[in-house]
Amino acid sequence: MPLVLKIVGAVAVAFIGVSLYFLSTGNALLFHTVPEGHLGVYRRFGAILPTTTGPGLHFKNPLTTTADFIQITLQTDTVTNIPCGTSGGVTIYFDKIEVVNKLDRQHVLQTVTDYGIDYDKIWIFDKIHHEINQFCSSHTLHEVYIDMFDQLDESLAKALQDSCDKWDTGIEIIAIRVTKPKIPSNILKEFESVEAGKARLRVLEQEQLATRKAAETEAMRERIYAEKEAVIAQIEAQKSANVSRINQDQVTSETRAEADRKKMVSQIKEEQLTLEKRGQAERERIDNELYKEKRQMENDLAFDKQKKEIELQQVQLTDRFLRLREIEEMARALGSTTKVYFGDSIPDMMMQLFPSGSVTSTQELSQAA
Repeated sequence: MPLVLKIVGAVAVAFIGVSLYFLSTGNALLFHTVPEGHLGVYRRFGAILPTTTGPGLHFKNPLTTTADFIQITLQTDTVTNIPCGTSGGVTIYFDKIEVVNKLDRQHVLQTVTDYGIDYDKIWIFDKIHHEINQFCSSHTLHEVYIDMFDQLDESLAKALQDSCDKWDTGIEIIAIRVTKPKIPSNILKEFESVEAGKARLRVLEQEQLATRKAAETEAMRERIYAEKEAVIAQIEAQKSANVSRINQDQVTSETRAEADRKKMVSQIKEEQLTLEKRGQAERERIDNELYKEKRQMENDLAFDKQKKEIELQQVQLTDRFLRLREIEEMARALGSTTKVYFGDSIPDMMMQLFPSGSVTSTQELSQAA
């Protein structure tokens, strides 16, 4: 019985201890809120779970799981009191270097798994210390404090970004702000005296520069005035030459135009004469052709007329026509005589006058008379 009580007591003490631990770490609740601009990363018995949660209310087992919130918006990490030893053996301190950076959302789980919740200590804080010491060890105090100080922020940003990209951390370096380092007071006084001397030297240089600029300005003004006068004289000479050339060109153009006009008139007259000759020749050719056509037509008409007459004569040369012509001739002969014959022998006499076969009958003879 006492052993059982001891066991129960031990369990109760363990439970109370675990409860107090979770209450002290803020992971005792069943629910939790991931703030805006963060992702929730969870560990179960120390092992990181492969899932993340976005902003809002989420639940977890407080006995087995703890939650960490990783910022994924712009954040500024401030690295303070950074010692730096120059190549000359002087130790100086940078009071503050601010690094503006951002962790990519897609790299949160892998970066936390590889480098822990405080990943920025490795890649921002420790890296700044390393790069500052690298820079100072290879440069003198004067270079670090004055000559190359304006390049330090760009050099640090490039070095940090190259390292983050090489190891694929997902960290983007946005900007770096570096404060002026602290140097020993005795060296600072020397720098101040040197700077004061440089300031006086710069004043003298500026005065000399102003005097030289004034002299150069006056010389430039005189040179500009001389060049202006020379340009004006050149313009006047060019203007006179242009006027003379224009007048000469005008006279030449008028002479050339007159010659061209006369040549054109001559060409026009020659062309006109040529056209008249061609027209006269054309008219003569047309007249000759008309005359030839007229003569040909007259010849054709005469030929056709003669041909028709011959054809008509050939048509008329029949036996009946020939007998008719004989009768007309006999009638004409009888009509021209003054003698009148009477008696029965008249037919015989007619037969003697006209051979046999010329007159076929007395009836025809009567008709012919």
